[in-house]
Amino acid sequence: MPGAAVRFVSHSALPAGRAYEAFIFDTGTVPTRDNLHDFFNGLVWLRYPQAKRRLNALQAEAIAQTGVGAVRGPLRDAITLFDENGAVLFSPAPLWQALAARDWRRLFVDLRPLWRQAQLVLFGHALLEKLEAPRKPITAHVYQAQGAMDSVADVDAWLAGALDAAHLATKPFLPLPVLGVPGWWPENENFCFYDDSLVFRSARPA
Repeated sequence: MPGAAVRFVSHSALPAGRAYEAFIFDTGTVPTRDNLHDFFNGLVWLRYPQAKRRLNALQAEAIAQTGVGAVRGPLRDAITLFDENGAVLFSPAPLWQALAARDWRRLFVDLRPLWRQAQLVLFGHALLEKLEAPRKPITAHVYQAQGAMDSVADVDAWLAGALDAAHLATKPFLPLPVLGVPGWWPENENFCFYDDSLVFRSARPA
């Protein structure tokens, strides 16, 4: 039933050969395994129910139109990427511009005081799982928020309205190594932290 809270059921409830996303959409139940990955998925469903329902509806619609094949296609790829590894960033424009340019020194050192005005909200459940054992290369795929958010409900409502199929298909995300965010990891207080070119990579040539 649209708008109703989802229920979590054993993964064994998912029939063999049935698409996971379509099953959730049709039944309002989320097949769940007893592991950390699905635990965090459940937490995100509870915290951002409108956004998760929107992503699920887009997935189910795409599956209904094209079926499940070896290749997901641009839209389903983008939805999966954000659902697993996404984050939402509201920031002053200079921070977003520096992130888009992969200008890591400017982003994290020169503009460091501006991070006090930024909000980074983690959404992807695989991303949360990775951060149980933090490693420097962990990178979120960040979606740009258009305004500051005062509450979890604001983030959920805005994101549910912003997730447009055509826009998502362009993969409008930027990579952000999350342990580089000021205040998120003690080691980044030493600015040599950002000299690791295997993590803080330059932008690819056009």
